[in-house]
Amino acid sequence: MENTIEKIRDKDPEQKEFHQAVDEVIHSVKPVLDRNFEYRQQGILERITEPERVIMFRVPWMDDDGQVHVNRGFRVEMNSALGPYKGGLRFHASVNLGIIKFLAFEQVFKNSLTTLSMGGGKGGSDFDPKGKSDNEVMRFCQSFMMELYRHIGPNTDVPAGDIGVGAREIGYLFGMYKKLKNEFTGVLTGKSLAWGGSLIRPEATGYGVVYLAAEMLQTRRQTLEGKSCLVSGSGNVAQFTTEKIIELGGKVATLSDSSGYVYDEAGIDAEKLAFVKELKNIRRGRISEYKERYPEAVYIPVSPERDYNPLWEHKADCAFPCATQNEINAKDASHLLSGGVALVCEGANMPTIPEAVDIFLDHNILFAPGKAANAGGVAVSGLEMAQNSMRLSWPRKEVDDRLKQIMKSIHSTCLAASSEYGVEGNYVAGANIAGFVKVVNAMLDQGLV
Repeated sequence: MENTIEKIRDKDPEQKEFHQAVDEVIHSVKPVLDRNFEYRQQGILERITEPERVIMFRVPWMDDDGQVHVNRGFRVEMNSALGPYKGGLRFHASVNLGIIKFLAFEQVFKNSLTTLSMGGGKGGSDFDPKGKSDNEVMRFCQSFMMELYRHIGPNTDVPAGDIGVGAREIGYLFGMYKKLKNEFTGVLTGKSLAWGGSLIRPEATGYGVVYLAAEMLQTRRQTLEGKSCLVSGSGNVAQFTTEKIIELGGKVATLSDSSGYVYDEAGIDAEKLAFVKELKNIRRGRISEYKERYPEAVYIPVSPERDYNPLWEHKADCAFPCATQNEINAKDASHLLSGGVALVCEGANMPTIPEAVDIFLDHNILFAPGKAANAGGVAVSGLEMAQNSMRLSWPRKEVDDRLKQIMKSIHSTCLAASSEYGVEGNYVAGANIAGFVKVVNAMLDQGLV
């Protein structure tokens, strides 16, 4: 195990996020490796940590002033043992190959947990849509798809949205794919309802996070009703996490973006959340504008140089990190403990650093990793693929019921795996073990490929 981790670090020393994701999974599955010598003999660790395919390409595009820019595009097709590659596209200035590999690696196990037939992949670009006009975003998306279309398809690789890629971007990407391939297929998920999208897809990740949190609380005979909650982020996942918490009787006090956060002691109710959706989704404004509309709230700017985030210092019962990777460090974890938090459910991908995870587990905090907690998004993407294949559109209640059932299944699967391998109640180990075993057994069935 340690030899494999060292080889990965030596091979790609700059890919810190990928190393972190691999390290967590490999150490979690040690009991599985100890029990199954065949896995070691067949080089499973080396095979599952090496992408099946890595695609990198340049993306030239022209801004509204006629100036040409060049960004870098990525698609990492990590593992297809369970089905076509499935995973989002992220457009953000921070994107690099290491981040895309970490996301693709996590996606493999997340997709495995959903019970649907999907492999794992991820892609994106260091292009940032923030501050760009619709025409600039369209020209970029069209240029991006002019290369990506060669490598994707409904039975090969089905991308979706992620940070910086919403319904607008998916529409532009799909339009260019359709033009290039001269076919209308379910090659992208997250589409608009009028042309192949699924009801509940925008809400799915956030709703799924809360459905899993509710299942976890039930193990301690509790519900979300009356619970005070801290939510980070203000994008799609944070918005619909907040919406479902409100629906289940909880109170959300915080939302954030890259510049800072708002703390509303009275709670962010449905009316205030509607303002946030309009602010972020339509006007693409900053969360600081929340205080202008609701002066009773407090806005706290947060510098990226700060070694902790004061958002996590507020007293609460539950925390839902929904912003980005590695946003909760050991200091933040200690502040959450001091503030009385008893449950942490990850809406983002790997938002908690390993030392912070250890603090939560050591103090018996209910902690759900992103690969389990935020799997609702890709689960409904899988349901969208099924609807596209049948040329059908399921009603909202049917999709929501399927999502609830999938999250219940993920919860029970994680608990069962943690119990079988002697780490009872550890959702991190349970998620990693359950996802790993399913993927690895499929790989062995398919031979050395």
